Amino acid sequence: MAARILDGKQFSASLREDIARRVSALKEKGVTPGLAVILAGTDPASEIYVRNKGNGCREVGMHSETILLPEDVSQDALEAEIERLNQDRRIHGILVQLPLPKHLNEEAALAKILPEKDVDGFHLLNAGRLMTGAPGVIPCTPRGALYMIQQTGRSLSGLEAVVIGRSNIVGKPMAALLLRENCTVTLCHSRTRNLAEHTRRADILVAAVGKAGFITGDMIKPGAIVIDVGINRVDGKVRGDVDFESAAAVADWITPVPGGVGKMTITMLLQNTLEAAERTV
Repeated sequence: MAARILDGKQFSASLREDIARRVSALKEKGVTPGLAVILAGTDPASEIYVRNKGNGCREVGMHSETILLPEDVSQDALEAEIERLNQDRRIHGILVQLPLPKHLNEEAALAKILPEKDVDGFHLLNAGRLMTGAPGVIPCTPRGALYMIQQTGRSLSGLEAVVIGRSNIVGKPMAALLLRENCTVTLCHSRTRNLAEHTRRADILVAAVGKAGFITGDMIKPGAIVIDVGINRVDGKVRGDVDFESAAAVADWITPVPGGVGKMTITMLLQNTLEAAERTV
């Protein structure tokens, strides 16, 4: 039996309808949620992401600003722009598009964002809150992935979850979220020995490694929920970290690429911005 599809387009459309309703309600109170995105340089992929974020804001009725900085912008100038946005009451969410040009210090720049305006969830304070189970901003991609897992209707408590990839953006926060759902979590990475032994035990498998087709059907437990976070360009096409055809023959639920987790990431960015605005009322 082929796996059922966790459709990111469908989930995203439904969530955005709810976000738009809540934005409208805030506007009646005199508050328009605002998102500012800082883009340094001219990376083509980053430019597409930033444009999509702006389109998403307009779709749900939010205020959107894009601050374009030159490739050779200084650290001081970047941080001054962040500080300006920190003080701007029209802006409830600030996002610094990564990666930054190599001469800039990403960690220092992200630390300048007020934690309450850190809608990416990358500030050390928000990261610490997530790891300790305290309320805070949750990174967009892991939040979207967890939402999709929850839409299967399965009780997550006690399930074996394996996350492949230990990045601060996806892997670590994803593991923390699943642990918060009372899963038993294994975090695998490039130094993990006998990876398939871990993945074959997983009731929930989240792949975030950046290698096209890395996870194959023989590495998946029958009936598993498979979440593919990978976005890899191969011969002009976008492919995930999971070999979809072989995995779908084994799994119970699976996310496609494209049309899966990627669709949810910007929607969760809008959700985080909305919630930041709601906290100011």
